[in-house]
Amino acid sequence: MQPDLNQMMRQAAKMQKEMEKMQEELNTTPVEGSAGGGAVKVTCTGAMDFTAIKLSPEAVDPADIETLEDLILTAIKDASNKAKELAQIKMGKSLGGLKLPPGLGF
Repeated sequence: MQPDLNQMMRQAAKMQKEMEKMQEELNTTPVEGSAGGGAVKVTCTGAMDFTAIKLSPEAVDPADIETLEDLILTAIKDASNKAKELAQIKMGKSLGGLKLPPGLGF
């Protein structure tokens, strides 16, 4: 029995619309990463477009720039990881259990 080409095309179009909706949600959903107990906060979108860095005054010590650099890097990594998790969650909902070939997972 051959697959129904029209049905496959409708499913592909539906999936494309869902993927576009998911991408728009990722582009507009803010994600915050932090370090040092909130002394450094980094904000990005779910699509990892970084939009803000907030430093508390106690995080800024001119005699210890290395610690501040480490805190910023840690906050960026935290925000990136949260954005990736958000994308995976949204992708999973969008694909609805669709089995992808190896190497095409998100």
